[in-house]
Amino acid sequence: MTDFTMATDADGVAVITWDTVGKSMNVMNQQGFVDLNALVNEALVDDAVKGIVITSGKEGSFAGGMDLNIIAKMKESAGENPAAGLMDGLMQCHGVLRNIERAGMDPKTNKGGKPIAAALPGTALGIGYEIPLSCHRIFAADNPKAKIGLPEIMVGIFPGMGGTTRLVRKMGAMAASPFLLEGKLSDPKKAKAAGLIDEVVPADELLSAAKAWVLSEPTIVKPWDEKGYKMPGGAPYHPAGFMTYVGASAMINGRTKGVYPAAKALLSAAYEGALVPFDTAIKIEARWFTHVLMNPSSEAMIRSLFINKEALEKGANRPDVDDQKVKKVGVLGAGMMGAGISLVSALAGIEVVLIDRDQDAADKGKSYTADYMDKGIKRKKATEEKKEAVLGLINATTDLEALKGCDLIVEAVFEDVGVKADMTKKVEAIVGEDCIFATNTSTLPITELAKASVRPEQFIGIHFFSPVDKMMLVEIIKGKETGDRAVAKSLDFVRQIRKTPIVVNDERFFYANRCIIPYINEGIRMVKEGVEPALIENAAKLVGMPLGPLQLTDETSIDLGVKIAKATKAAMSDDYPNEEVDQVLFWMFDEGRLGRKSNSGFYAYDEKGKRQGLWEGLADQYPVADEQPELLEVQHRLLFAQVLEAVRALEENVLEDIREGDVGAILGWGFAPWSGGPFSWLDIIGAPYAAERCDQLAATHGERFATPNLLREMADKNVSFYSIYGAGKAAA
Repeated sequence: MTDFTMATDADGVAVITWDTVGKSMNVMNQQGFVDLNALVNEALVDDAVKGIVITSGKEGSFAGGMDLNIIAKMKESAGENPAAGLMDGLMQCHGVLRNIERAGMDPKTNKGGKPIAAALPGTALGIGYEIPLSCHRIFAADNPKAKIGLPEIMVGIFPGMGGTTRLVRKMGAMAASPFLLEGKLSDPKKAKAAGLIDEVVPADELLSAAKAWVLSEPTIVKPWDEKGYKMPGGAPYHPAGFMTYVGASAMINGRTKGVYPAAKALLSAAYEGALVPFDTAIKIEARWFTHVLMNPSSEAMIRSLFINKEALEKGANRPDVDDQKVKKVGVLGAGMMGAGISLVSALAGIEVVLIDRDQDAADKGKSYTADYMDKGIKRKKATEEKKEAVLGLINATTDLEALKGCDLIVEAVFEDVGVKADMTKKVEAIVGEDCIFATNTSTLPITELAKASVRPEQFIGIHFFSPVDKMMLVEIIKGKETGDRAVAKSLDFVRQIRKTPIVVNDERFFYANRCIIPYINEGIRMVKEGVEPALIENAAKLVGMPLGPLQLTDETSIDLGVKIAKATKAAMSDDYPNEEVDQVLFWMFDEGRLGRKSNSGFYAYDEKGKRQGLWEGLADQYPVADEQPELLEVQHRLLFAQVLEAVRALEENVLEDIREGDVGAILGWGFAPWSGGPFSWLDIIGAPYAAERCDQLAATHGERFATPNLLREMADKNVSFYSIYGAGKAAA
């Protein structure tokens, strides 16, 4: 069954309707290009057809883009010479869009041809916008919820079906850069103001307006196909254009630190393409797109940031339990975490009871939502009516009896076992027997906390990351007695609040903190060794980490690090491995340098809290050594410190699914997104090399880098994590 159909009306307008079978939104596949091209050709040779309108059969949207599952497999299916196979396939797709653009015009005179309009009922992303770009005029329904643009850069590729070449020629490199390099999306009115589309019309007039234009005998030759075409803003050899590309290169390298291949490839395609005629530019774009698809980074990013992330959000690891949608949630504690949890719950339409010891604290927690909505109103993202509706869902109170009727409790009180146990007992005596009790803790063992519960099978951990409204990951932790309904309830709640869940088993620090604490510790340990702090911080950023370990320590606060260190040492006793780290951390604490919260930490800050560079006093206590390590040595210490904990978490069944390990690492603490996550990174470098490198690091720096048995076995067999565990099967 085809995704494209065509009907010609009495006026001679052929309407091609895109309606992907079995999907709520149109997505393009290889057969779709073939079918679309066939219908366009049929209309172009039909004397009864005066023009064409391409539209969607989906209400409120045109297309969500290319099916990324297909892109992920393109290299694999491209034959023995994948680069050549990819290039041939891409040029065939370019041919379809160029066929629409030229529309039967004489190649020498630009005479003839039939007008082709795109009529977008709503959202048009990726190829869903590249197809309209090849049309002669783009009409969009006045649908404020619609998003139009090219978001490919966000998943490790770039607009490679003509989007880069056409948008640069249409708008100029400077104007096009936010939409290409940042993946900026716009609603129809903003898209028209920016020059992305041509017309915005009422939804019920969309098709008639597009047909009327087609029948108006318009000029259809694109500017770049006219003689004497000059690129807006100047070509690269023009003084203004030259400066644009110099600035773009500086901007890309400043933001990406050179670790994201798609951004560099996009700039290369735009720059080289601007020097040559359009048809040659299309080939250059296809060549660079092939280059990106051949890079394992793009494959890993697509897999983790789209395919795996989407699978987890749809409940890939959800127990087979009836729907557990949350109707009323009780949030215990109105501090920063509790206030954030209340906000995201109310925004999802869930009734919230926000509890604190005194009314002022509870009201302050609710005011967080009011302030958030006020900011949205200023940015025209919300209305006063929406604000009142959201605030109306939150009951801020000191009365525990208000929790009656809650089907989920999220406890976010002080991180103390006794305090949490007391609250658990009080609340469970009030709520119904079916209510699930979740604790928001980042370190305390769930199984230990569940001892205070009379229903441990309904007790679970839900670890939110701060700030709750901005961080997309939620870590769900199963205690030893946690039942399937508690897991399903937690997953359904996370889906309701539009975040991405991972489910892990109970162990010290769970998964995220288990991996990120060694990263921080390794950075601090290097300070004590005399490694230049700037080398540590920049090495981290140059390998794709959003923050260096010292800056991350400042952001999370040094006193929190001291607290965690003391608790860990008490639990591990003689096995505690981080005495060297504690010497630095405790000294900073004793100096009163608590990080950003005190405007003093590993970094110096001005009176307004803005970082002023690394604190010079650090070198007085820990002098910089005369001989500094190689950049790669520092980077590998920082990466392997995290990655080996991920492997051990899989070995010990803390992680049950490497997809959760990769997605959780990127969304939870920003692990080098270009790599696709720790397991994807190990697959990129290969298990044999990873094991060899671990042996070298262990010999030089200590047993914390010892090769885990699982990695050693995979190295001996020369197999990858995704070839063995990619379907979600846990380590044996």
